[in-house]
Amino acid sequence: MALKYRFNLKDIKLEDFKVYLVAMFKGILPKKKIKNIDDLKQFIQQKSAWVSQVTLYNYLKTRMGTKWVLHFDDEKFLTSINTAKWNIYAISLQDLSLYTISYLKVFYNYKETDKASEIYNNILDIELENGMPTEIVDEARISFKKRLDQIKWEEYYKSWPFNESALALYNWAPVANELKTLDRKIVLNSMILKWDNIKEEFSKLIKI
Repeated sequence: MALKYRFNLKDIKLEDFKVYLVAMFKGILPKKKIKNIDDLKQFIQQKSAWVSQVTLYNYLKTRMGTKWVLHFDDEKFLTSINTAKWNIYAISLQDLSLYTISYLKVFYNYKETDKASEIYNNILDIELENGMPTEIVDEARISFKKRLDQIKWEEYYKSWPFNESALALYNWAPVANELKTLDRKIVLNSMILKWDNIKEEFSKLIKI
């Protein structure tokens, strides 16, 4: 059940919103054209982080009420958020890597589909240094390889390409299962809508 409190600014500390605010800020930064693989990798990394963090924190804030930040004093809750954040991000990276390469192959005759694996694993290498848990990285590499083995590049971009990350948000968000069941449609749609914006942005940034 959502906590019922009146909003009070003195309850909110800037440090409590650090990750959330950084993600929001990155989402409105000036857009850089994608001209090479390094640009594409940066786009995938930044947008996956933005979508996964904003949707997770928005869901927690909505479900828990205006004093949701007070739960940041609970170490167990913080651990759950951190675990959720990394797992959702890992799948978001997969979805966006596959989507962008699929889109480039279909509309720009891009032939180096093996770059998807290179991009994904390079980003994970970077995130290991940023504190991403080794066990999550190892599992992510395995699951991504399985997806690559089964992918149909000509079809992926138009066949629910972000369904897995939406499900990851639903599954990993540290909210009671009985409440998540009620929220399922809203939670899934919230992430899909965010990805729709990224898809539109991507199509503009790759145009010459």
